[in-house]
Amino acid sequence: MTALHPQVQAVMDAMARMNLAPPHTIPVDQARAQFKRTRAVFLAPAQDVASVVDRTIPGPGGEIPIRVYRPLGSEAHVRLPALVFFHGGGWVFGDLDSHDALCRELGNLAGCAVVAVAYRVAPESKFPTAVDDAIAAIRYLADKGDDLGIDRTRLAAGGDSAGGTLSAVAALTFRDQGGPRLRLQVLIYPVTDMTLDSPAYTRIPTGYTLPRERMLFFREAYLRGPEDIADWRASPLKACDVSNLPPALVLTAAQDPLVDEGKAYADRLAAAGVPVTYTCYDGMVHGFLTMAGAVDVGHAGVAEVAAALKRAFSGGTHL
Repeated sequence: MTALHPQVQAVMDAMARMNLAPPHTIPVDQARAQFKRTRAVFLAPAQDVASVVDRTIPGPGGEIPIRVYRPLGSEAHVRLPALVFFHGGGWVFGDLDSHDALCRELGNLAGCAVVAVAYRVAPESKFPTAVDDAIAAIRYLADKGDDLGIDRTRLAAGGDSAGGTLSAVAALTFRDQGGPRLRLQVLIYPVTDMTLDSPAYTRIPTGYTLPRERMLFFREAYLRGPEDIADWRASPLKACDVSNLPPALVLTAAQDPLVDEGKAYADRLAAAGVPVTYTCYDGMVHGFLTMAGAVDVGHAGVAEVAAALKRAFSGGTHL
């Protein structure tokens, strides 16, 4: 087993001193507040950007809040390619603020707009609500992105953890429904198999930032029942066909219980002829990109995503 990176070990030690309550043992509103407080300690400082605009767009269940970032150096009249970003948090935690620093850094490095989407979360809104919101948000930007200063023909979808799953499902959906065609899918330590039985759960028994009991909590909160586990919209690894999809960048962490299913999905994409870049970061744990204030490798992960976006938006097919 690869040892934790020293900076990650320091984060784990700091978290242990916080005496955090397991989220499944406290009310969901308290668990969300704890999530925000904890991650704020390790976030990188929020970078300046050219502009940030909060607004809403129509969705299947009402208005969907979004936040549009334009990178430093961009001119207001220029339509920019855009990453449509879906936050992680197990479909229960996270919002526009929780991933604000990450979205700013991504946009500045990639030179693109980033549109963060606040999809509805569980347990108040069960599966497939988040999927429906994600698809609706991308469709809106593909249809009316001009109004937001976005080049509607150059869109990518991406996110971390649950957000990576939503991005993968969106790519599958648009393939089957005839578009819009994404330039890239960015899957950052995604959940691809809701059975939660990959060997990594045994190989990494503590789970560090994502113990199996937490994934069980997320699954119970998000899914309507056991029958949803096999639905490819919850477990994209179970999709019958993953061919003819947009190029993919898949990042995983060696000490993350999701590492095996992330690798398995990347392998399936590659076997189906989809251009894929797969990177597993040694010594890292789930969530390391949003620990960049304490873990330098988090910035390296962000830089890899930004470089892939630049290539995709410039028309390159090689990842």
